Amino acid sequence: MSAPEELTFHLEAFDGPLDLLLALVAKHKMDLHNIPILELIDQYTAIVERARQQDPNVASAFIETAARLVEMKSFLLLPRSTEGERMKEELTGRLIEYDLCRRMAAALGQRAAGVTVYVRPPIPPEPGGLYPLHHDAQVLADCWRAMAGRGRPGPVRQEQFEPLVTAPFVSVGSRVVHILRGLLTGKVSRLGQLFSRRQERSATVATFLAVLELVRAGRIEIGPDTGLTVRRGRGPADSQKEDQDGQGTD
Repeated sequence: MSAPEELTFHLEAFDGPLDLLLALVAKHKMDLHNIPILELIDQYTAIVERARQQDPNVASAFIETAARLVEMKSFLLLPRSTEGERMKEELTGRLIEYDLCRRMAAALGQRAAGVTVYVRPPIPPEPGGLYPLHHDAQVLADCWRAMAGRGRPGPVRQEQFEPLVTAPFVSVGSRVVHILRGLLTGKVSRLGQLFSRRQERSATVATFLAVLELVRAGRIEIGPDTGLTVRRGRGPADSQKEDQDGQGTD
């Protein structure tokens, strides 16, 4: 690799630190997926330091990246530094993504080179274009306060919270018992009979979860025509049903 003093890069010719790093990778024919990161850091910091000495107004982005690269180098010089490897992988990924974006931009630029773009000058405003409507002064004042962020929402009434706090809570266990009783007594024979548009959303969700639990436990089967069949035998659902029946009789 060439010594840093042989480089003649000027920071003004680059769009940013990543652009300069990619130029160094290309100049020294480095593998973008396996960059000799320590050598790349030395090259970059040497260029930025020389540019800073010649012109103190070097863009802060180049100096900030140089500081990060020096920090990365200090970690990489340590044996088995996980932080250094993480920073190296992050920088490599950013360079690969930037290279892909730059290649795509160049390809799109070539496609658009032969395309004729037609534009027209902006339409001049019509003379005398005053707002024709009239509003009450208080309406305009309220609109101005709302746009300025000083508008205050009105107080929330108690009845607006009642549907939220008084909504019934339906447990999955209670729906398991309800489904088994309906099937054993013959009141329920199809899956659609367990759901109703008039029931609360929590009841619908609990019923659905209860059906899944009964199918998983092997207590019921759902036929192709959505018919429900109870499988005889003791299972987890039976134990849950007995526990809830025992609690109800206490």
